[in-house]
Amino acid sequence: KFHSHDLDGSVTSSDQMNSKLTKTQQKAICSQLGNVKLNLLYKASIHGFTGAAFHQHCDNKSPTVSVGYNNSGFVFGGYTSQSFSQSGQYVNDNHAFLFSFSGEKLKKYPVSNAPYAVKMVSTCGPYFGEALVLANGNQPIVYSSPGKYYNFNAAELHGNNLNMTECEVYQVEGKSNTPETVDLEKPWRVVTWESERKSEQMESIRTYRPLNSSVTQARVLLIGPVGAGKSSFFNSINSIFRGHVTSQAISGSCSTSLTTQFRTYSMKAGREGKPLPLILCDTMGLEENVGPDIDDISNILKGHLPDRYQFNPSVPLQSEAHSFCKSPGLKDKIHCVTYVLDASKISIMSSKMEEKLKTIRRKVNSMGIPQLVLLTKVDEACSMVKEDITNVYRSSYIRDVVQEAATRVGVPLSCIIPVKNYSQELELDTNIDILLLSAAVQMLRFVDNFFDDLSDQLSSVTNMN
Repeated sequence: KFHSHDLDGSVTSSDQMNSKLTKTQQKAICSQLGNVKLNLLYKASIHGFTGAAFHQHCDNKSPTVSVGYNNSGFVFGGYTSQSFSQSGQYVNDNHAFLFSFSGEKLKKYPVSNAPYAVKMVSTCGPYFGEALVLANGNQPIVYSSPGKYYNFNAAELHGNNLNMTECEVYQVEGKSNTPETVDLEKPWRVVTWESERKSEQMESIRTYRPLNSSVTQARVLLIGPVGAGKSSFFNSINSIFRGHVTSQAISGSCSTSLTTQFRTYSMKAGREGKPLPLILCDTMGLEENVGPDIDDISNILKGHLPDRYQFNPSVPLQSEAHSFCKSPGLKDKIHCVTYVLDASKISIMSSKMEEKLKTIRRKVNSMGIPQLVLLTKVDEACSMVKEDITNVYRSSYIRDVVQEAATRVGVPLSCIIPVKNYSQELELDTNIDILLLSAAVQMLRFVDNFFDDLSDQLSSVTNMN
């Protein structure tokens, strides 16, 4: 239990944090957002009607639903998929919307100008555009100005009563730690959880040689939304071969991409060891409206982009640019594409992101490059797996998430591998390693498929000649 000091100094236990939204109202909000639940983070009557109290409980958490109440009985607020902060800046969010309840019925007012969807102001509560501010200026007061990036009728939204009786902020969470997780008697994939297995996997990666003699290292491109764990996957594999947890690629939780350059990461077998025959290429995180352009991705696949190429989302690399590799060899091309997706967010993936992934997938397909999906953060998605990572293939919930990912990205189930990256751990764990290494081994098998197909094409061309 946590205890928070109320304004008068008395201590309030979290047991008193009861949601003021009715069950039906919660359902109505959740039905807009997918298979989710609401978790109450902040309640002004307990924590205080101040910007400081709101930011203390709600910053860096997303998505969120903020709700205001007045004594005329109006219930209204806003949703944003972005995290709150105190930067003083606007944040772009084309998912954001305001809403109001008429009884149990929800009315929705989408953002009309996404770059100004949410403003991060330290002295206020949730601040939507310049249209609606809850707990404005550290007071239990609503600021309301229809038309400033959200269009609504003020009388309909809050009845023109700007005095607040309560303000609540909920985090939207994927429904995962729910009783629906069944411990399956028979795992849906068989894994040997033993240290010998880990040694075998490491050895097979160390000794791997691409089927094409002109190539010494397999190049695998990691693609996925911001914060899904692309850089963390590289750090995790690197850690296993280093023998301790290390982080060379910048990783962390942030609502915009921490990787702004195209990076190619080579790993060594041990501190002084030889380079491993696997290069992981990291791209800027995909966001709905920014992120690497499909032309940028196409250039990466063909081997045109140099390491440390700086992405400019508004302008793809032109072939005239001096950094453009004009005639890349087979060793510069991408031999396997791996999509990295957060298991706990699959159910709330937006249709725009889904479309973006499918556009990329079509491009990759047309170039004959094999594709894998890594589902990260499986421990955050399922409590059974959090308790013991070896439950990953016994969790019915993870199996369902894998099926949903297969549908959304459009790949077969056999191409999807659940993993847990190292994030806060200081020591390596053999079972986490086995899962991560099985993903790396699978990548190399897919690279073999790429070279197999290539030699088949070459031999058929030769035969035709």
